[in-house]
Amino acid sequence: SDWSADSWSDYGSRDKPGTTLGRTVPDGNVLFPDIFHTDHLLFYERFSAYQDYILADCKASEVKRFIAEYLEKVLEPSGWQAIWRTNVFDVLVGVVDVNFPALKAVVQLSEPFLCESQDSSFTLECMQELLELKEHQILLQELFVVYDESGEFDQTALAIEHVRFFYRCIWRTWDEEEEDEFDYFVRCVEPRLRLHYDILEHRVPSGLVADYQNLLSQCEELYEKFLNVRNSISSNDSDSEAENVSMVEGLKLYDQVEHIKQRLKLIENPLLRYVFGYQKYGSLQAKGLRSTGAKVIHVVPWTMKANLLQLLTRDKLCPESCGALEIQFHRDPLAAVNACYEGDRVIICPGHYFVDGMFSIADSIELEGYGLPDDVVIEKQGKGDNFFDCTGANIKISNLKLVQHDAVEGILNVHHGKTTLENCVLQCETTGITVRTSAELLMRNSDLYGAKGAGVEIYPGSACTLLHNGIHHCKEGILVKNFLDEVYEAPRITMVNNMIHNNEGYGVVLVRPAMPSEMKDASAQETKGTFLFLEETPETTKSSIPRFLNCIFHNFEIWCTQPTQAGDETACAEGSRQEQPGCVTDELELYKRAETSEQTENNSEIANVLGATSAKKRQIHRKRLSELGFTEADDNLMSQEMFVSVDGNQFKWNGKGSFGIFFF
Repeated sequence: SDWSADSWSDYGSRDKPGTTLGRTVPDGNVLFPDIFHTDHLLFYERFSAYQDYILADCKASEVKRFIAEYLEKVLEPSGWQAIWRTNVFDVLVGVVDVNFPALKAVVQLSEPFLCESQDSSFTLECMQELLELKEHQILLQELFVVYDESGEFDQTALAIEHVRFFYRCIWRTWDEEEEDEFDYFVRCVEPRLRLHYDILEHRVPSGLVADYQNLLSQCEELYEKFLNVRNSISSNDSDSEAENVSMVEGLKLYDQVEHIKQRLKLIENPLLRYVFGYQKYGSLQAKGLRSTGAKVIHVVPWTMKANLLQLLTRDKLCPESCGALEIQFHRDPLAAVNACYEGDRVIICPGHYFVDGMFSIADSIELEGYGLPDDVVIEKQGKGDNFFDCTGANIKISNLKLVQHDAVEGILNVHHGKTTLENCVLQCETTGITVRTSAELLMRNSDLYGAKGAGVEIYPGSACTLLHNGIHHCKEGILVKNFLDEVYEAPRITMVNNMIHNNEGYGVVLVRPAMPSEMKDASAQETKGTFLFLEETPETTKSSIPRFLNCIFHNFEIWCTQPTQAGDETACAEGSRQEQPGCVTDELELYKRAETSEQTENNSEIANVLGATSAKKRQIHRKRLSELGFTEADDNLMSQEMFVSVDGNQFKWNGKGSFGIFFF
């Protein structure tokens, strides 16, 4: 609607007559009046309110005071009605005053008396007695303002909504004890607000959401216990054994709370939440071998004709030693995979299969299509976090086309073990393939496209081999994450003869932390755009511009200054009037040589920068070992470097170039 774009963030405007807010009918059997509909605000509306109007640059200890000052400016102090909502009852009240420092409203019961509760014990007399015990003051966030068409109470309804959302979704009971030298909005409000909307918009896996909620509940419970222990110690001045025991218990509780708080912060950080915060698949157990030791071939036919059965029997079902081969038939690929044990094989006949579910493969199995990938299509139906999750020791997927829809995570996640992907087509929607820490991927002769994130994400401590693949029309081609090299070893990467083209960003991106010296160098250089920061390597020439860009300019100079004979010039000048095969051939050969040189430089640049990153990690390890008094490093430790083999890859028409580095 026309009003939605300019009214939500205009917290002081009342130029327009009438209300600009919607209304909603309260749930329940009692005929309560309608209330303002304010719980559907967008991210930028809440962000703007907290940053510009409510919290600004306050510290954690100043939050309550800043909120009170904001409410004094926008809240009507009296003359409005609201529904007082608790977990037990709803009751209609009228507001006669506001205690701003306490963030409470002074209320009285409205006439006629309207109340709805889980039982009939909350009579008029009971509610009056309850209000007297509370001195007629209740928290503002428990009030839902009754709808008024005049627009007089729009700002009141919005202000109370912001307070209610803040204390329900943003504020933590331990925030006030955090260090006060940092901006509370930047440190806590913004990441928690972004996480809240990422969850609402289904951009966070449901398992990670459950982990976050569980950690939050645990932290609140432990923090309450810690406060009780601390208060009991502070109220007792004696130096008794019981107090010493309480101090030890308090320290343990404090350590537990701090540990959970760090995990919560990792999940709130969009860059780190999937590395340390998400351990969803650690408990997924493989079935292992059958008790009989037999291995089964599972066949998934969409339709089974006689000639197809003959071909299938000849090619797949009757190897050299058939023996007592057991074959099971399934109509659904997901059912076939779920029925597998260690060493089983799934053969999917040509057809287009729609699957509403997730493939979780924990055993070493083979999953292959019988035919070309375009003939054997598995398409995801319905919303879900993932499509394929692989944790088996040795999984092979071949000759399939996978089509992803409505997902939160990538089309294929390798969490543990080794997964081989061969001769497949992957039509992605979110990210493409994710190779997580301690996992290994071998991808050969496959085509991947359409990812809104990276086509392939490579995590620290993983191994990824990409041979003869096409990765195109993604936001980024390949994303190498090496930002946790202090904890995990660098990823091992092999890229040979891949075609990486038409991606929105870079063909290959390296994400890693910036060293202090690099931050200083980057601030001194005027790079104007190619990278966030540029890394100088021994191979960098002319300036801090990466070699692959330098090569492009160099080739352009060669093309323009290539000497030609007078006769050749004449022949080329007459090329528009008649064909000159010799001249055209020379130009094509020159173009091919320039293009080949450019691609060679691209591969060298990627290998050199990734190798330099590994060398810096080794230097850090040596320094730490030296500080600990070790003069000879452990060979296993010192061999933890980024193994890189980059050769024969082609990078074409990527929006930002072949290779970029993101420092953070």
